[in-house]
Amino acid sequence: MVAARDELVERDAAGLTMEGVARRAGASKETLYAWFGTRDDLIGAVIEATADDSAQRVEAALAADATTVDDARDTLANYAESLLRLLTSEPSVSLNRAAMTSAALSDRLLQSGRQRIGPVVERYLAHLDKHRILRVPDPGEAYRTFFGLVVRDTQIRVLLGDRPPVADEIRDHAERAVDTFVALHVSPRG
Repeated sequence: MVAARDELVERDAAGLTMEGVARRAGASKETLYAWFGTRDDLIGAVIEATADDSAQRVEAALAADATTVDDARDTLANYAESLLRLLTSEPSVSLNRAAMTSAALSDRLLQSGRQRIGPVVERYLAHLDKHRILRVPDPGEAYRTFFGLVVRDTQIRVLLGDRPPVADEIRDHAERAVDTFVALHVSPRG
């Protein structure tokens, strides 16, 4: 997977070949075709492997047991920072660009990314509501708001060729987004 991801970053979707990945991985083209079938299936496998790694990090980040608004803010800020780093990273940008070349890859990216991670974050937001830390009567809508505040137009600008934000910019933006989100959902109950 690493060889395929690195080849995709270096050559983009149009330049990715099974031969190039095989050479980089020290494997044969035949082996790659036997394992993955097609180039798009290989890209799909890279999407899923990346999503698996991301999902594990999100679940670990949100496993913190928030008991105060400050706990929730810290957890959400860590997640927001991680999300922005992921979405503007070279591998993610390359995978998104590759997914835009195929309806099947686009669907796989949505299923492996947003549709998989969204419910994890929504459960965390529901937990915050249940324990009266934040007021989140509709975790799905709250997640869409959170995602919009965090991502804004940053990902699309990077996909279109803008410079990705650096660590300090990501951290500052994540903190502002979380402060806004918390202000929208502060609980009058607690």
